[in-house]
Amino acid sequence: MTSNKDQDLQRSDFGADFLWGCATSSYQIEGAVHEGGRVESIWDRFCTQPGKIRDGSSGAVACDHYHRWPQDLDMLKDMGANAYRFSIAWPRIYGDGKTPNEEGIAFYEKLVDGLLERGIEPWITLYHWDLPQVLQEQGGWAVRSTVNAYLEYVDLMTRRLGSRVRHWITHNEPWCTAMHGYWDGMHAPGMKDFRTAVQCSHNVLASHGLALPIIRRNVPDARVGIALSLHPTYAASDSAEDKAAAQRHDGLRNRWYLDPLYGKGYPADTLALMGADAPKMEAGDLEAIARKTDFVGLNYYFPEVIADAPGHGPLHGRIVHPEGVERTAFGWQVAPEGLTDLLVRIRRDYGAQEVYVTENGSSYEDVPGPDGTVQDPQRLSYLQRHLAAMREAMRQGVPVKGYFAWSLLDNFEWAEGYIRRFGLAYVDFATQQRTLKQSGQWYRALLKGTR
Repeated sequence: MTSNKDQDLQRSDFGADFLWGCATSSYQIEGAVHEGGRVESIWDRFCTQPGKIRDGSSGAVACDHYHRWPQDLDMLKDMGANAYRFSIAWPRIYGDGKTPNEEGIAFYEKLVDGLLERGIEPWITLYHWDLPQVLQEQGGWAVRSTVNAYLEYVDLMTRRLGSRVRHWITHNEPWCTAMHGYWDGMHAPGMKDFRTAVQCSHNVLASHGLALPIIRRNVPDARVGIALSLHPTYAASDSAEDKAAAQRHDGLRNRWYLDPLYGKGYPADTLALMGADAPKMEAGDLEAIARKTDFVGLNYYFPEVIADAPGHGPLHGRIVHPEGVERTAFGWQVAPEGLTDLLVRIRRDYGAQEVYVTENGSSYEDVPGPDGTVQDPQRLSYLQRHLAAMREAMRQGVPVKGYFAWSLLDNFEWAEGYIRRFGLAYVDFATQQRTLKQSGQWYRALLKGTR
């Protein structure tokens, strides 16, 4: 499963200035949903709806990171990480939707200070899906008022933290915000309307572009980007029909976000397919979306194989699942070469000058042994092979500058609840004890140069 070439990885292979870290998100780890002036989010509401979360759970407690953050930061430091990507919970910042909540802001000030004291660079994601419920009741990401509210929130947080935080990510995975939240209903707020989802995708991208000058004004030395969920898209066969279907799918999955961010506007073939479902835009939106960022973040997990399927959804195609391929416990195909393909494409097709792998990880059914250790050889192999794939892309000239493993901790995995474990550290949710898994120990040895 793991080749000798993969096992020969060294931290020095990636350069002295390479950033190494882990990533998390607020709703998945913080808990304390009724503390510190935090108000209800769309995920709090979504989790109360029967059948939405596979195990009937919620992020109400999660990893209790709100109270245990010093322990978690100590673990990051011990791991040898020099960067940590986390998100701010928007519902902690405005207790009534309008007035800044000082207690919520203070939590992130303490978190940032704690990272800096440990020599770890904070990377803040401003939006990772936990929209305040009050904004959803006014229309959520489908309406322009949410864009305006987001800009006020961004202004506040960059003014309060900008003297200590240089790296900012405007949004995590706009595709998931829009399509899982408003089209297939898998995520909060659980809507199922394609036209609404497309409008949401545009409004999220517009909010990204409109936020850039605000961040740069408040943080003169800011490094700003966005994190995209991208999937290499392959045709199910060599037939012209399947190749065309894969191209259509790529248009909505990947090019719909990459093209406007890099000044190409929305892909014409995808707009043509949308017809009346195409988004309504305000003057200057495309110019705002195309504003130059300092980096692009790539979240990579698996490829998608597409077959032609006339009449099936707006793209007339369907995802097929090849037999006989390696898969995680989540059922996701393990394909490290897909990471290389994506990184090379971003450089070739868009001229990206700085790229970070902002998420990459795998879910397996981890069980502590009699001695309390957690052996996870499949995740270890996954990690090694994907780091080797990233190194290969760098050898081909892709300017990859950092890697954030998903995730530091086992956590609340959205619609899957606590069924799926992605952490490098095992969390016993009954006791909140953390145990670094075999994969986490290997990552620590890599970062400390002791392997």
